[in-house]
Amino acid sequence: MTILTGKAEARRKLQPDGSGVLRKIWEHRADYAYVLPAIAVMLIVIAYPIYYTIELSFFNTPPGLQLRDKIFIGFDNYTAILTSPVFWTVTSNTLIWTFGSTLIAFVLGFACALALHRDFVGRGILRAILIIPWVISAVAASYIWKWIYHSDFGIIGAVLVGLGLADRPPNFIDSVSTVLPSLIVVNIWREFPFAMIMMMAGLQTVPDQLLRAAKVDGANAWQRFWHVTFPHLRNVSTVTILLLAVANFNSFIIPWIMTGGGPSNASHIWITHIYELAFGRQRWGVASAYSVLLFLILMSFGYFYVRALSGNERKDGSA
Repeated sequence: MTILTGKAEARRKLQPDGSGVLRKIWEHRADYAYVLPAIAVMLIVIAYPIYYTIELSFFNTPPGLQLRDKIFIGFDNYTAILTSPVFWTVTSNTLIWTFGSTLIAFVLGFACALALHRDFVGRGILRAILIIPWVISAVAASYIWKWIYHSDFGIIGAVLVGLGLADRPPNFIDSVSTVLPSLIVVNIWREFPFAMIMMMAGLQTVPDQLLRAAKVDGANAWQRFWHVTFPHLRNVSTVTILLLAVANFNSFIIPWIMTGGGPSNASHIWITHIYELAFGRQRWGVASAYSVLLFLILMSFGYFYVRALSGNERKDGSA
């Protein structure tokens, strides 16, 4: 009896106290055996590269020096980044690119979702047409728009000259003042169908009974939208905006293929600048420091995204 009591006491001491994460992990410890292979793969392809990038950000890696001979310099890479004028130019471009693309794509997608939510002849065909930009490969779309914007052979310039609206074709992606807005237009064209699909799915959850009751009470179309429809779409709107913001902040294909960051860094955003530093100039240490800063920013977006999803789950559970 004493031996059994001692074993039970020892087992109890091994279990973590409290009702937090550690206790839940201990209670379901046998279940983790099934996901150990996946965890091992994640550690190899995700955790180790993150660790090595953080480590590399504290070293100087001249192009003529092998990585194993890197020189430890502490936080000098971070200091050099934050004091560089190029950093602030790239950061400004990234903010304009991210907020401009996210906001306009969401508003345009929301408007299209509201329009397609009504019954009319040809709605299915129009819906299929509007989804086309999203299903086209980003690489193919970038090359197509690069030719559309071409200063000598582009269709937009030819139309403007043919209509007498311009003396010569505009330099959309060859001018410092117009390159970033031109790329944002392409990005919006690519992304608004995603926002449209998300908001169309959200519109399906708005109760018809509430809309009919509001109409009977004398509410006009705007009042029904603002007081009935929009509150039900608040959570899906938050998730959609966060997903768009993360995708835009980490976007690479369109700006790199169409301009490569030029002219004069006018279209460089963080991810393209990191790529150029690492694989163009072979400045691995500085590029790693940039990557660490980008990782922290994206982690903050991920935090708010998880908060939004958790809020949706609590709301659904309470309902």
